[in-house]
Amino acid sequence: MPPQDQLVLENERMILGGNWTLPHYADLKARIEHTGPIQSTVLKTANLNAIDALDTAGASLLAELFGVEQLKRLIRDDDRLSEERRALIDIVLQSVATTDKPAAKEVAGVREWLATVGKRVIDAGLQFRLLVGFGGQLIVTALAILPRPSRWRVTSFVTHVHQTGLNALPIVALLSFLVGAVVAFLGATILDDFGATIYTVNLVAFSFLREFGVMLAAILVAGRTASAYTAQLGSMKANEEIDALKALGLSPMELLVIPRVLAMVVSLPILALVGIISGIIGGSLVCIFVLDIALPQILNILEEKIPVIHFYVGMSKAPAFAFVIAIIGCLEGFKTSGSAQSVGEHTTSAVVQSIFMVILLDSIAAIFYMEMGW
Repeated sequence: MPPQDQLVLENERMILGGNWTLPHYADLKARIEHTGPIQSTVLKTANLNAIDALDTAGASLLAELFGVEQLKRLIRDDDRLSEERRALIDIVLQSVATTDKPAAKEVAGVREWLATVGKRVIDAGLQFRLLVGFGGQLIVTALAILPRPSRWRVTSFVTHVHQTGLNALPIVALLSFLVGAVVAFLGATILDDFGATIYTVNLVAFSFLREFGVMLAAILVAGRTASAYTAQLGSMKANEEIDALKALGLSPMELLVIPRVLAMVVSLPILALVGIISGIIGGSLVCIFVLDIALPQILNILEEKIPVIHFYVGMSKAPAFAFVIAIIGCLEGFKTSGSAQSVGEHTTSAVVQSIFMVILLDSIAAIFYMEMGW
């Protein structure tokens, strides 16, 4: 049927007919574009039932011709329209309405950055809340088994002390020794301009007693042991060993977490002490062989000029660092989903969180001790 019989407008009357199907799509679309906007009075004269053949392509053209809302109203008010044709047009209208729905505007620029920052802050708050809850559960469990020596896991505790403390001694001692030498070199370079190289000994002793000794040991343990705790517990969870413990009525907190945390709390102060001694030895060797400061003079400065309060200040931070590092490592291990990728991601997260918390706590402690005059 020729196109003029498919859509005709004359004397404010609309005549529809012919085949509104895919083969006639191009002709019909060109005619609709040529027709332009249609007056509402003309729409009332349209008879969709007069069309000989109609498919989805033709229905989409009707939607374009009348508009979605007007076509809806037309098929609702036209009693002559068959149910099949009404259903076909209705399906096409639903599809057109879904397609034409405006896409959600993408948050861009500053808003996107603020949204990201807000999400990170909320995630950090939830993580901190989870960490505090995990630490509280650990303390409650430890207090519950404290008066019951039969439930102490001595063998597991000793094993973890060996792995956490004894095996880490060489690397902590070597690193602290090298950092002590570097601090002495840098201090001597600056103090030499003022003719005060003798105070290099004070600088090294002061820095290692208060900060570097415990900080270097804590950061090394955070990278070495927190990741090990997460990997161990994550692998146990992946192998469903933790679920097996729960099925047997055993507490993973009592069996797995408490021995590890106690081992860390015992080991880190020892490692910090080794770090302090190694750092002072490294700095002292630089003073002896580079600055020509005699060993008796160095020992005299350490004994007479360096108050012992600095040692207490430094060592007091070690148990707190150890507790935080240990519970972060264990918590991340329990958070793994069971896959190898999840274990790797949470191991990395444990290291990052541990080091961040160590530095944060050290900053808070430094401000507190400064305000207290210690």
